[in-house]
Amino acid sequence: MSALGYQELDFRQTPLGDLMLRRRRAPEIDEDIYEVKLGDAFLMTSLFHEAERQLARRGLAQSDHAELDIVVGGLGLGYTAAAALEDPRVTRVLVVEFLAAVIEWHERGLVPLGPELTADPRCRFLHADFFERVCDRSGFDPDNPARRFDAILLDIDHTPTHLLDQSSAPFYTESGLHGLRHHLKPGGIFAMWADGNPDPAFTQHLGRVFASAEAHTIRFNNPMAFDDRETGGESTGAVYVASTEPAR
Repeated sequence: MSALGYQELDFRQTPLGDLMLRRRRAPEIDEDIYEVKLGDAFLMTSLFHEAERQLARRGLAQSDHAELDIVVGGLGLGYTAAAALEDPRVTRVLVVEFLAAVIEWHERGLVPLGPELTADPRCRFLHADFFERVCDRSGFDPDNPARRFDAILLDIDHTPTHLLDQSSAPFYTESGLHGLRHHLKPGGIFAMWADGNPDPAFTQHLGRVFASAEAHTIRFNNPMAFDDRETGGESTGAVYVASTEPAR
């Protein structure tokens, strides 16, 4: 345990930089908080995760399919996948995660939602590059190249322009989005989380590729920031939702 009350649970060198999982006690809310750093940047925290949950809820709400076979791009601390599994229509969730350590955190129970996700027979982790799988015509599932999905939920980069790695930049173009649409069934949904307010330019890209597209602003209480800095207010996230069919 550090002098600041942090306990380092795991540290790895990765192609994207040094990756750290740590835990600290927040006496103000009487909870343990789990934080992930990549290099000098904070990636995620268990302190607030409403935008990640809303990604699943708002995305899946746009589907009228009776059963849902979905992809989640980016595992993180597991909040998007867990929220998706709350939908009773969901039969299978394939979570595509680039960093093997993040999958191991869940399998070893180092993060709060790990035991829940690994125990759910509908949920499967795949160690792979989401953006490379988009470009691969064989699809996301190496065991079933013909598999198409009812929904694809993405939570990897900070925004369409603030990226963890520049190699993902082509995905956010109209050409890249057309490649993703190939992996969806008729009536399929693509939904994506991003930090901050919606980007109108990206919503327009979606609208030119999909039959319908909209962006939602998600506001949520942020009681504390990383490193115990008080924020005293509200934070904002965006959830983009696009469909291969016109909006209902």
